[in-house]
Amino acid sequence: MTSDAVGTQSRARRLGILAICCLSLFIVGLDNTIVNVALPSIGKQLHASISGLQWTVDAYTLVLASLLMLAGSTADRIGRRKIFQVGLVVFTLGSLACSLAPTLTWLVIFRMVQAVGGSMLNPVAMSIIRNTFDDPRERAQAIGIWGAVVGVSMALGPLVGGVLVQGIGWRSIFWVNIPVGMAAVVLTAAFVRESKAPRARALDPVGQLFVIVLLATLTYGIIEGPLRGWSSPLIATLFAVSAASLVALIAYEERRREPLLEVRFFKSAPFSGATLIAVASFVGFSGFLFLNTLYLQEVRHLSALHAGLDTLPMAGMTILMSPISGRIVGRAGPRPSLCLGGIGIATGSFLLAGLTPTTSFSRLFVAYVIFGIGFGVVNAPITNTAVSGMPASQAGVASAVASTSRQVGQSLGVAMVGALAAAGLVDGAVSSGFSQATHAGWWLITSCGVFVFLLGIVTTTKWARGTAVRTAQRFGLDEAQAAVSEVPTTA
Repeated sequence: MTSDAVGTQSRARRLGILAICCLSLFIVGLDNTIVNVALPSIGKQLHASISGLQWTVDAYTLVLASLLMLAGSTADRIGRRKIFQVGLVVFTLGSLACSLAPTLTWLVIFRMVQAVGGSMLNPVAMSIIRNTFDDPRERAQAIGIWGAVVGVSMALGPLVGGVLVQGIGWRSIFWVNIPVGMAAVVLTAAFVRESKAPRARALDPVGQLFVIVLLATLTYGIIEGPLRGWSSPLIATLFAVSAASLVALIAYEERRREPLLEVRFFKSAPFSGATLIAVASFVGFSGFLFLNTLYLQEVRHLSALHAGLDTLPMAGMTILMSPISGRIVGRAGPRPSLCLGGIGIATGSFLLAGLTPTTSFSRLFVAYVIFGIGFGVVNAPITNTAVSGMPASQAGVASAVASTSRQVGQSLGVAMVGALAAAGLVDGAVSSGFSQATHAGWWLITSCGVFVFLLGIVTTTKWARGTAVRTAQRFGLDEAQAAVSEVPTTA
């Protein structure tokens, strides 16, 4: 076989691995948002309040956020392909269980099972991509595609969910994961080689416990605050525990040689910025879907399908702009995409800040288009900034932090805008007063867009790039004493 033929075959294999990894990301991302359009149907059949609907979404994103970093380090230790396949199986079985859930409580539990499997997919897949593409230009393009899939999958969720809920019922939204998950397991076995980090990172159960307590208490406090009272002893205690867990986590991780959360990453201004931008943009996106879905179906009395179709402009612009943003990042750096993303998110949500039961659909259309542009361009620079410049052996941990930031943003977005909306409702019931109750939530999302814009400028300055270089050099010095290259092992 000629060298050209070998090169073509090798490139085809790399592209195949990229496709498999993106497939796993697609079903996890889709499941993040496909549930939103089914919330009214789930609420009616399972008799759920607005806080119950919040937990249907946040049970998934909360567990996902809590376990992503553990999954990344475990894969480096045990084997990336092995953990990836286990994650696919657990996610698929969890999806099946969700489709059979008899009550809201069981649905929430099975959503958590789904999330356990999903946590093994995203960071592990990114690590596989990072170590499959050796050429920096090809790697940047692959990461750009990866980042684009995040936006595409999450934007398609409401549309796909609307079609399924309207045609079959809300349980069908979980069926779509089953054949895709099974196919991905088979394809992974056929094309993905097993690999491990040259020196496995030590497990960090204490750090993992701090992360779980931090996110769980914070989210529970925000969701239950409107019902129990913000000044109630329970809510105050939850917030106090959350704050204490954050302080303890940072203090503990700084002393560990191989921490679960690599605090040194945050000495890089671009990395820290990417983390905060991920949280802010996904607070906006998840809040947008939560408020908009309930508004269209409960206030405007649209069917699930019609509601999904109405958000198609947002999904379409996200799908269109995501790959364009990946190319922009590769050629001009992250600043243009980050600034445009912040402007789009802020402007789109600002147009919805005065929502009423009779707001014209033309205004909604314009808002959806602008918001979709903003969210569509913001994903690629987040992923690229988080991973670029990091040594190969740190790629899994870095990408896990970026993925965790997205999930934390989603959890907080649903929790915060849901809490703001619930505070303006009578007895927690969604009624005609819901449009007025959403105003505070839309202002919160607008502020998130402004925050993304400002960070997009600050974290792309010469000073910020200097902090990234110094951080990468520190890691390089640390890793000079160990094998830096990834060592593929025989399957």
